[in-house]
Amino acid sequence: MASNILSIGKSALAAAQVGISTTGHNIANASTPGYSRQVVVQAAAQSQNFGYGYVGQGTEIAGVSRVYNDILAAQVVRSQATGAGINAYQTQMSTINDMLSNPAAGLNPAMSDFFGSMQDLSANPSDTATRQSMLSYTQSLANRFQSTNNRLNEIRDGVNAQLTSSIGLVNVYAKQIASLNDTIEKAVSANGNTPNDLLDQRDQLVLELSKQIKTTVVPQGQGSYNIYIGNGMPLVVGKDTFSLVPAASPTDPSRVEVAYQTSGKTTVLGANSLPGGTIGGLLQFRAESLDTVQNQIGQLATVLAESFNAQHSQGLDKNGNPGGPLFSIPNPTVNANSNNSSPSPVPPLTNVNATPAVVSSKVEDASALTASNYRLDYDGTNYNITRLSDLSTFPPFSSLPQTVDGVSFKIDSGNMLAGDNFLIKPTQNAAALFKVAITDPDKLAVGGPVLTSSAGAGNAGTGSITAPVAGSGYAASPLSAPFTMTYNTLPIAGLSFTPSQAVVVTSGTTSTTYAPGDLVPYTSGATITTANSSFTLSGTLSNGDNFTVAPNTAGAPGDNRNGLLLAGLQSEKTLNGGKNSYSDAFGQLVNGVGNKTRELNVLGSSEAQVLEQITAAVQSESGVNLDEEATNLIRYQQAYQAAGKMMQIASQLFDVLLQLGN
Repeated sequence: MASNILSIGKSALAAAQVGISTTGHNIANASTPGYSRQVVVQAAAQSQNFGYGYVGQGTEIAGVSRVYNDILAAQVVRSQATGAGINAYQTQMSTINDMLSNPAAGLNPAMSDFFGSMQDLSANPSDTATRQSMLSYTQSLANRFQSTNNRLNEIRDGVNAQLTSSIGLVNVYAKQIASLNDTIEKAVSANGNTPNDLLDQRDQLVLELSKQIKTTVVPQGQGSYNIYIGNGMPLVVGKDTFSLVPAASPTDPSRVEVAYQTSGKTTVLGANSLPGGTIGGLLQFRAESLDTVQNQIGQLATVLAESFNAQHSQGLDKNGNPGGPLFSIPNPTVNANSNNSSPSPVPPLTNVNATPAVVSSKVEDASALTASNYRLDYDGTNYNITRLSDLSTFPPFSSLPQTVDGVSFKIDSGNMLAGDNFLIKPTQNAAALFKVAITDPDKLAVGGPVLTSSAGAGNAGTGSITAPVAGSGYAASPLSAPFTMTYNTLPIAGLSFTPSQAVVVTSGTTSTTYAPGDLVPYTSGATITTANSSFTLSGTLSNGDNFTVAPNTAGAPGDNRNGLLLAGLQSEKTLNGGKNSYSDAFGQLVNGVGNKTRELNVLGSSEAQVLEQITAAVQSESGVNLDEEATNLIRYQQAYQAAGKMMQIASQLFDVLLQLGN
């Protein structure tokens, strides 16, 4: 019986030792990130039947387990990914908001100074200093457009760098988790006990992984994890891993995309495939905000350039010459998809009769321009154009060139094959190429108009002619002498031009070209284009009625008529199909960026509170409470002392038995 008491005391002593060690381990790791409190699981040893009843044989350690809640842990992972995505988006958006709303360095003060200088010039058109000042403010506006676009490109480069860094972290975490999976599985298989500290390390890695990308954990047998990212792509399966890689966009080599690599195949993933985490937030920011803001600024620059050039060409400069372009208008950027078909250079030869297509694009009507990119693709029969901002499509075209939303699409050379596609960016780089085309202040065409029109004094009909509008090519080839249009009814009714010249008549959507010397049919209200100018005749004409269009050569230094029209463009509805002025459009842009920034701030704060609450719940259950551990330490110490006393008594009883035996 004494030996039985001794063994019971020994088991109690061992249990107390394990309890003290476990409690000490908890205290030592109270501040360790991801550590879960561990507890000793004790069980009564198998009792022994002595005939008169079962007598207990002490205690045994069933295991040391960690206090861990799978449901709360999964909530932390989800909240961590959501919060990281919002924070990444919000950080980038705040940078753009600060840049656009800056009262000193933003676009708005530069535009205000530009229009103010235009008004000053209209008030004093003959003053050389005022002309020079206006040209200086014009250059400042161009510089501000360029610097704004350059800053946006820097942000874009920063997104590329952060994506590359985050992709690298995802792969590192994946390998570490897979390695721990293997170690944990071997440990569990060996003795059935779970290595708690390794489990904590792996869970901490999962939490770090969720900061970079949306993460889903699926526990497997023998203690391993399968990790899925984004919308369900496997990253870790047991001890095997898959990889993410940074890849250049097929349609834009300067744009880093996230690609998924498996079985030697690399697939570029869209922003919708990778929600959450820093990666998801950056992709969402670039797709939803950065591209849109840069396109809108480019749209503003393009429309401002075209509208000012159109009006500037209607006036005379200080020397009496027609006004030329005030700004240079850049052409849209066209990128061919790197996966487009092309002739095979080595056998077996494919597409041997194909020459890779070269596509060009041009802004034909800036007032119809949108802030969207476009995709042009060929299905083997038709050309299809998609507006990427809303994914709306236009009716298929059997041939090119075609014009949609004020942008023309044309194949310059080669042939598109079925499946080929091109990305067209009409405005994204426009602000970077926005430049002033005039350096001589005397060439500012504030006088005007460049053309005049008049009806014959003896006209018997009610016909009238509008003021001629000079075309974009007028400055390069101005009208040198007047021309006259005479309406005759015999032998055939029509207009004859003296001197004879080519004429284009546009009625509704139909345009008809007439060669020099042809009799031109008269349609009231039709637009007549000739000699780089256009005008409209309307009313009822009588036989012999005539109209004259003449160049204005009576330029005067003090003439400000075109200057007033240029200054008036500030409030003209020239953007988005005549819906917005420059100020309206820029105000909407700044307001949209500000609203999005505030929205992200609110969402970020809300998600931070959610994460804080879930983390607090986890800590209340799994975290180390030093007061509680101190109490446990005293309890185990007392148990240890009691077990030692029991063993001392067992020893004394054994000595008594030995003495009785003698």
